[in-house]
Formats: sequence, structure tokens, C-alpha cells
Amino acid sequence: MTEVYAITIFLFVLFLLLGTGVWVGLALMGVAWVGMELFTTRPVGDAMLTTIWASSSSWTLTALPLFIWMGEILFRTRLSEDMFRGLSPWLARLPGGLVHTNIVGCTVFAAVSGSSAATLTTVGKMSIPELRAREYPERVVIGTLAGAATLGLMIPPSLALIVYGVTVNESITQLFFAGVLPGLCLALMFMGYVAIYSKLSSGWNPKQETGMSLADKLSNSRYLIPVLLLIFVVIGSMYGGYATATEAAAIGVIGALVLAASQGSLNWGTFTESLMGATRTSAMIALILAGAAFLKLAMGFTGLPRALAEGVAAMELSRFELLMVLLVFYIILGMFLDGISSVVLTMAVVEPMVREAGIDLIWFGIFVVVVVEMAQITPPIGFNLFVLQGMTHHEMGYITRAALPMFLIMVLMCFILIWVPELALWLPETMRGGPG
Repeated sequence: MTEVYAITIFLFVLFLLLGTGVWVGLALMGVAWVGMELFTTRPVGDAMLTTIWASSSSWTLTALPLFIWMGEILFRTRLSEDMFRGLSPWLARLPGGLVHTNIVGCTVFAAVSGSSAATLTTVGKMSIPELRAREYPERVVIGTLAGAATLGLMIPPSLALIVYGVTVNESITQLFFAGVLPGLCLALMFMGYVAIYSKLSSGWNPKQETGMSLADKLSNSRYLIPVLLLIFVVIGSMYGGYATATEAAAIGVIGALVLAASQGSLNWGTFTESLMGATRTSAMIALILAGAAFLKLAMGFTGLPRALAEGVAAMELSRFELLMVLLVFYIILGMFLDGISSVVLTMAVVEPMVREAGIDLIWFGIFVVVVVEMAQITPPIGFNLFVLQGMTHHEMGYITRAALPMFLIMVLMCFILIWVPELALWLPETMRGGPG
């Protein structure tokens, strides 16, 4: 009965604070403060200061602002235009044509950004005008862009995986390994949907591309060299065991600055804009993580996570049933919170349940990220939907319907991960025995 009372108090205070527009990080701290005052005798101020300092001084966390800064720098380069020029000659002849540039472009940029919003904005500002000019179906253009942009949360260097790893104290590098194959698999599923739709839809009648010789295709491919080289250096340094996630992020920032300078995109204005953009985003995420750490401590003192984990264990749910409950729970939560907030808000309670069920936390990180990817395209708070609305000026309902097939593909991806867990675990286990 005490646990029910505690849950009621926690939820009431949380929704009260969120409903009044308080920042998520401050709302989490407020909930933790009330919980500590009501259910423990420990001095709240000392506990809060100690916990926030410990969470903010994590060495692992230093990778986060660096990867964010790298994405901000690249966002201000001509990378999107160069990607389209390099990719379009090779993708035009595939079933579905140049719509695949949305998916492949998002996949490539996700590998140097880590942010869903940055991926969507960068690729969208390039692809939407080009695909509209060629009369591709508007709904497919918007839907694929909304779905593929979420790959920024999955494909390394993923900000969501960094936050998850810090929250549950798992290796960031191992999580990055785990995200590669599921991310590529999801991209291929999106491309498969486009190919099938292009063959079955009567309204698919874009302008045909003029033929291009192999020499011209190879010539255009030179525009992809800078970004592919950056991906190879950043990701390869981690996979080869030559750099930690934080060191790879620092290398990425230097590489992004060099790339921007070589394109003539780097000046004092873009440098300061990228730095301030990265600072704002990093500060927001750090505040959320600090609030989550304090909430985790408060819940630990109340015994609530342990009681809930024991309660779930007493229900004798199978591993599959527990995952289905969590799938529905995160989908509902994602309608109201962004992905990173959903992860840090719930891990204090969910992590003990998952450990109790014997679920691998590296695998579960990938499962959770796929589910919170859905949060980016589910109304009423789906962030990618708002970004697309600003870019295309369509009504929210239209954009939501366009993104629905991508949402369903992500649900299917969750079941594939459950049926084939090696998809997420094979690469980390292989690399664990490799160099470094």
C-alpha cells in the first residue's frame, strides 16, 4: 500500500510540474525533492548537490557535447547538397527512384550527427525541393523523411545511446557497436517499403531521370568522399579500439571543422553559432540527466523501484510479455515526451525490472531506442512532425498520416529484435574480443 501511495505522489507531482510548463530536468528534481521530503529522513539539499555534481562530472558524458557540436558544425556546411549530388545518380534506377536519397542521406548523416532533428533538417532542406521538382508523391517524400531521420537516434554516434549508457552505467562504445546492424536493417526496411509502394501505387509517376554514364556517376561520387572519410575516422577509431567514444568525438569535431573550412563554410559567425547551438542542447540534456540522477536516488531511498520489480516478478510475466508491456508503455509515453526524456525518466524503475528478467542491458538499449524513435513521429508531441510542418507547411494530420507506415515498420523492427537478438548483440560480442 505504501508503494501505491508513493507512486501516486510521484506521478501527481510530475504531471503537475510538466503540465505547468516547467522544464523536464527541473520537474524531475522537483519530484525527487518531494519524494525525499515525504519518504526519507536524509537531508535533501546535501543529497541533491552530491548527486547532481556526480552526474555532471562523468567522463563518459563528455562525449555528448562533442558529438552535438560536430553535428552543429556539419549542419552549417554544404554537406546536404553534396550528398544529393553524390547519391542521386546511383539511386535513380532503383525501384522508388530518388526517394531513396531521403533514407540513404539520413543514414549517412546520422553516422556523423547523432541527432534526429539535425538529420531531418539537413537532409530535408536538400531533398524536399528536389523531389517535389521531379513530382514524386508528396506523402511518400514526407513520410520517408520523417521515419528515416529517426535513424539519428540509432546509428552511432547516437545521443540517445550515450544518454542511455550513462543512465544505466553501460559501455557507450558497446552500445554504439550494438546500434549499427539494427540501424542499417531499419534503413533497408524503409527502402523496401518505398520499392514496394512504387510498384503498387497508381499515383507513382515521377519525371524520369536522364541517363548518366558510369564515368559521370563516379565523378559525382567524389562529393561523398569528405563525409564518408569523416565517418570512417570517427566510427572506425572506436571500432578498431584506437579511441574511446569521447576521444572519437573530439576527432569528429576537428574533422568537421576541417570539412567546413575546406568547403568555405567556416567563418567566425558559423563557428560561434555552432558552438552556442551545441551548448544549448548539451545544457538541456545535462539538466535532464542531473534531474534523473536525483530522482533515481530518491526512488532508491523509497524502495519503489525494487518493490515494482518484485511486483512484476510476482506477476510471473514471460520475457516476451514484459517487453510487450514496456513497448506499449514507451509508445504512450512517447506521445508526450521526447525520446531522451522518456529514457532518463523511466530507467530508475525499468532497469531493475529488466535486470530481474535477465534481459541484456545492451540489447535492451537498442530496443528502447527503436521505441523512442517512434516518439519522434507520434502526435501530439512528435518533434520530427513539428520540424516537417515548419519545412512543408502541411497540416499536422497530413504529416502524421504520411509517417504512419514508418511507425509500423519500427514496430515490426521491435519484434525482429526480439526474435533475432543477435542482430544487436553479435557486433558488440565480436568487437569485445577484438583490438582494445
